Amino acid sequence: MGEKLQPIYVDLASEMDDPQVTVISSLCMLCHEMGTTRLLMTRIPHYKEVLITSFECEHCGNKNTAYQQGQCQERGVRYQLDVLEEADLSRQVVKSDVATVSVPELELEIPPTGEKGEVTTVEGILRRTRDGLNQDQSARRLENPDTALRIENFIDEIELLLTPGHPFTLIVDDPSGNSFVENPQAPNEDPKLKRTQYKRTKEQSTALGLLNEDEATLGEENLQGNISSPQEQEDESELSLTEESTSEAKDDPESLKDEVLVFSTLCDRCSRPANTNMKVTKIPHFKEVIIMAMTCDGCGHRSNEVKSGSGVSERGRRITLEVREPYDLARDVLKSETCELSIPELDLVVGGGLIGGKFTTLEGLLTNIKEDLETNPFLMGDSSKDDRKAVVEKLLDGLEEVIEGKRQVTFIMDDPAGNNYLQNLYAPDDDPQLTVEEYERSHQQNEDLGLNDMKTENYEEEPLLINSPPQQQQLL
Repeated sequence: MGEKLQPIYVDLASEMDDPQVTVISSLCMLCHEMGTTRLLMTRIPHYKEVLITSFECEHCGNKNTAYQQGQCQERGVRYQLDVLEEADLSRQVVKSDVATVSVPELELEIPPTGEKGEVTTVEGILRRTRDGLNQDQSARRLENPDTALRIENFIDEIELLLTPGHPFTLIVDDPSGNSFVENPQAPNEDPKLKRTQYKRTKEQSTALGLLNEDEATLGEENLQGNISSPQEQEDESELSLTEESTSEAKDDPESLKDEVLVFSTLCDRCSRPANTNMKVTKIPHFKEVIIMAMTCDGCGHRSNEVKSGSGVSERGRRITLEVREPYDLARDVLKSETCELSIPELDLVVGGGLIGGKFTTLEGLLTNIKEDLETNPFLMGDSSKDDRKAVVEKLLDGLEEVIEGKRQVTFIMDDPAGNNYLQNLYAPDDDPQLTVEEYERSHQQNEDLGLNDMKTENYEEEPLLINSPPQQQQLL
């Protein structure tokens, strides 16, 4: 059978070349323009699976990272870490939005901010605190010099803790139980780390919005009378789409090519009803594709996706482009979910699932790849290793040169499903810089696409044999 499927949740700081990062467009709450959110499902060793998000707005420069903590645990948790050596500064810390972080030696306490949680390190917490205090120092020196001087001295004390040979204690107290401090010696105990679980007080439970059993039972009874189940909503959405499509097909068989279909679905973030727009469009000198875009008015979540309108082609397709001039970056590109990208000169290989299906330009595609590498916390974050970061920085510099038109490279798109496209500027004539090859798929490629066990003709006349020995097939 085929290769082992790639897991949905990858280990934190994994060496996988193709982490499954989902990229979606979302609204910036500062400038109200569209920014980019990246989602990564990861597994933190000896902790649990979490969803890490990273948002960036190219219009106003707003950036933030967070992680989705899930439901509250049965008990709160308190971590106390004795930071005695430089290696302790690199310990990973998962801090939820309700956690309090303190350093007794500095009489420093970072209360819950109400923002989303974050995945960082001990050093990252101190540096972020230092940067936050230093942000308005120039204005303070003019308006209140005494306060500015005291803050400056406090910043110096934080800087002192960031240098080796200055031990201190870090305490993370989380009533929701969703915070975590790394234990490098796990599953054995760490003499420097003390973990304590405790029962929440009534005030802490109220602040977390937790209900007792009687209130929860009453709430469920009220909800059942007013809200239909997700399955009922999904069935109604499918019925609505079927009726709408059937009606349009009766009026005009070509309506799918001329109209934008709008149907109701459920938002994958907040589960509220949302509208999804679907349009079938024709790419010149190629084939039809389906563009789908979903917008949720409830939470503002948006997503878009490009699918092939003709299924899997009979042959795979490999497209090679010699990028020589800046105008080559303006060529239209269709990348399917099964298409692999590579640039041999940069030793860059991007798997099909990294940035999903996209219809953009070559410059836009390279920019998306560059942004994914820059914002990946495991490649360029606080916990990344220096040697790995140096390799990624060299790759980013090479991509920047290509995007700016300063470097000539070979761009290769290899799609076993045959659904990739790169614009031919000389169409319908041949393009001297563009080579398109069609090839027979290997058995493994057919296995990955689910084609080996698929039978679409005469399937009622004889049984479908899967992985049967040749002798057994002859007897049957």
